[in-house]
Amino acid sequence: MGPVTSEPENLPGDIAALKAALAAEREARQQAEARASSAEALITHYKLLIAKLRREQYGQSSERGRKLLDQLELQLEEAVASATEDEAAAAPVSDIGVCPFTRRKPVRAPFPAHLPRERVVVPAPTACPCCGGKLAKLGETITETLEVVPRQWKVIQTVREKFTCRACEKITQPPAPFHVIPRGHVGPSLLAMILYAKYGEHQPLNRQSETYAREGVDLDVSTLADHVGAATAVLSPLCELIRRHVFNADRVHGDDTTVPVLAKGKTVTGRLWTYVRDDRPFAGPDPPAAVFFYSRNRAGEHPARHLAGYAGILQADAYAGFGDLYDGKRKPGPITEAACWSHGRRHFFEQADLRKAPLAVEAVRRIDEIFAIERRINGQPAGDRLAVRQRETKPIVVDLEKWMRAERARLSRHAATAQAIDYMLTRWPAFTRFLDDGCICLSNNAAERALRGIALGRRSWLFAGSDRGGERAAAMYTLIATAKLNNTNPQAWLADVLARIADYPALRLNELLPWNWKTIQHQAAAA
Repeated sequence: MGPVTSEPENLPGDIAALKAALAAEREARQQAEARASSAEALITHYKLLIAKLRREQYGQSSERGRKLLDQLELQLEEAVASATEDEAAAAPVSDIGVCPFTRRKPVRAPFPAHLPRERVVVPAPTACPCCGGKLAKLGETITETLEVVPRQWKVIQTVREKFTCRACEKITQPPAPFHVIPRGHVGPSLLAMILYAKYGEHQPLNRQSETYAREGVDLDVSTLADHVGAATAVLSPLCELIRRHVFNADRVHGDDTTVPVLAKGKTVTGRLWTYVRDDRPFAGPDPPAAVFFYSRNRAGEHPARHLAGYAGILQADAYAGFGDLYDGKRKPGPITEAACWSHGRRHFFEQADLRKAPLAVEAVRRIDEIFAIERRINGQPAGDRLAVRQRETKPIVVDLEKWMRAERARLSRHAATAQAIDYMLTRWPAFTRFLDDGCICLSNNAAERALRGIALGRRSWLFAGSDRGGERAAAMYTLIATAKLNNTNPQAWLADVLARIADYPALRLNELLPWNWKTIQHQAAAA
């Protein structure tokens, strides 16, 4: 529909009325421009805040960052939608010469080059519409629109022809092909999609079943659950290889998070533990990996069992259950404790943010100086990191200790800031261990990042169905988190592994690990 125009007979008959109508329209247009300009400024403000928070996610920690980022993204979404709705509704009401306001939109990036292109040619006239003469092509204008093809299902019929020998009458037939699941009826790609949707995108099986039914494929929850259990058993050798790789490191990150578990008439609070090997901060050559374990409670016996054969450095929080691991009489040897400065900073940050306590603000400022140096040397070799720490970081840490001890002497033991100081001073050797080892990180953020997806996914799946379900979840999180750490598409990797693992030699299973698989895929693509 074109713009609405006023017919000459509907216009006011005198000049004063025309001026009044023009003034009223200009005022309405100015108000619309003001609203659009305000919306544009608000959108720009939200984008800037979101960019800053995303930048800080892997650097200096913002304790409220995750929730604030989610809220800002929602506000940005609403602001953009409102601005676009206002722009679409603001059609010119007359043909009087008032220039409409057009909201400046961000420049759209081109669509990915790897996507297939489908040409739809608009029919052109066969002759000149003015004189009827013959037309000659000068060129063409292409407008690209992103579209999606709905998911397609298919049934693969594997035919095994049967032959008989005319001489001896013996019947010959090729052997049956391998199925991912014995007597199963799903292919590896479908199975990988089910696994990744459940554990990577946190979609419970009942929701998946409903989605498939809407697409005309009936897969009930019990069938999907059978597939998940069988696939976990098939992939268990890879989980064991990843576990060995993680605990062969000289330093690992450790942490845990809650997971509700269904019990008789209620839910109990179980635990998912993770241990992460990530040597990238000190330019280590070994690939990163994460292993997960499930337990019914948070008793110290669980990390003791997980780390039974480990005697390296453990970067973790001050959980009391780790205490026995640091005992000098432990076999095969004591684990060296490296404390997390993010946890130490958090206690001060809460006081600085909520109560604006001057001592807490000063403590946060001093600790942030240490984090600023660490960001600068992240990814450098261990020797270079150690040299910078000795030269620049150590004087700051020494001054921080002196300052905290002096201020602690003047505080009551019940003061919140005093408790934050005590948290660090009672573990000071563990907090300062990074000054003498370039491989130790300043924080335990690697483990916390590994657990972030689980914490977000709890809102979707609510609880684990049983202890066995928690163990299966730990196994699948091990595979998916390790694939993501190595920048490998988890679903594509799982599909390929499930198609090949049964016939793969046991001594070469390490070739299917995400970091080796990715290298082999790149080599095959290059060839």
